[in-house]
Amino acid sequence: MLYLSNKSIYATIFSRNNTEVSAYIMKKIMIVDDEKISLMMTNHILSTEYQTVCATSGSEAIELYHKERPDMILSDLRMPGMSGYELQKNLQEQFHEPIPFMFMTADHDEETESKGFENGALDFIRKPFRADVLLRRVGNILHAVAQIQGLKKATVTDPMTGLLNKASSQDEIGAMCQTIPGAFLMIDLDSFKLVNDIYGHSMGDKILIRFAEIIQSIVRSTDLTGRMGGDEFIAYCQNIDDEAVIAQKADYINEQLLLSAKEYMGEDMTIPLGASIGCVFAPEEGNDFLTLYKKADKALYTVKQNGKHGYHIYEKNQQTATTEPASASDLSNAVMILSERNKATGAYTLSFDQFRIVYQFLSRMVGNYKNHVWLLLFSIKETTPSNQPLVEITEQFLSILRSSLRQSDVITQSSKNQIMVLLLETPPYNIELVTDRIMQNWKDSGADNSYAIAYEVDVLK
Repeated sequence: MLYLSNKSIYATIFSRNNTEVSAYIMKKIMIVDDEKISLMMTNHILSTEYQTVCATSGSEAIELYHKERPDMILSDLRMPGMSGYELQKNLQEQFHEPIPFMFMTADHDEETESKGFENGALDFIRKPFRADVLLRRVGNILHAVAQIQGLKKATVTDPMTGLLNKASSQDEIGAMCQTIPGAFLMIDLDSFKLVNDIYGHSMGDKILIRFAEIIQSIVRSTDLTGRMGGDEFIAYCQNIDDEAVIAQKADYINEQLLLSAKEYMGEDMTIPLGASIGCVFAPEEGNDFLTLYKKADKALYTVKQNGKHGYHIYEKNQQTATTEPASASDLSNAVMILSERNKATGAYTLSFDQFRIVYQFLSRMVGNYKNHVWLLLFSIKETTPSNQPLVEITEQFLSILRSSLRQSDVITQSSKNQIMVLLLETPPYNIELVTDRIMQNWKDSGADNSYAIAYEVDVLK
């Protein structure tokens, strides 16, 4: 809920179309005091600038905290039944999170104040207090908490999308799936590389941000979403075990992504953008992150092998004979992060920047070990007018290259009409065989004759 106030905490939020909307978010403070007159006076002061909720005892404060989740608590220190110290300790134990506390008391004993800070209080104010002093000190606490939360958010979120980053995704989703049943989703953005190659990385960033927004829109506030890197995202949806729900989410993501892509890149955009989703249910198929991640990955691979732009639920008969580990060592986690997901047949397709790194590495290797590594540059040119756009021809030729080459070969689209290939461990007399096979496969595919394919060959030295 948003509250308008000229002395509230300022925030900027974003609407569905990413337009900035200014809003003031009024912070909520819980006041706890068994003395009703004191409670009323404190509430009168704070309610001029904050939303307030009041409790007259520690037990009532605990009940209210569950419902209201205030931003800070201003509590009397000495109360019958449960003291302010005991209230703070009780809430910390229940919620396992730091709760900003400020104590107030009529006690002038310095030891009392010292004990309050030792117990984690952020400030301490003595009764009776002036209204301006109370407001200033409460404001200081909320400002300090906002700064701390901002720093914490920066360490756990992906800076581009605002979702959890890779490390915090594993930590938080891993903790959630151990105790709460749900659906673990691995969500992959199909054909995203073409956006960067054809429209540039600035457009690619826009698509990634919008994709993250769409994913966020299909989950509830109690669910978790994260970006594992590149165009791979994950989500954990609590208490979902219905395939129909997953199907609805997949349809919505693909529908909204296509609409947004055409909005950003034009109605004539022909890149086959979409989302593939691999799903596994917990705890039926496990309740630790690595096990669920691997099984969702297998389900995602099934989608990729069957046309993309859809979903698949992991099934037990997909499980290999090797039992999935209940937990993983640091090395296992490192291997999971480094390993190639869904190792497909054919050549290894990389972005141009990744391709350049591989090229530079292989150039070093060739110099030391005299291996045969060849660089091929294929160029696609329209020779006669065609109804088929260049982007489709290029994607078609990329597919032919992938299937014509080995898994140890590397390809990239270096421009709108050019594709580079690295052939590893290929003797000179085999180069012609490789290129002839590629061109024959291209001809057999029934490609549009309006486009011609030319290539050049060079050897790494």
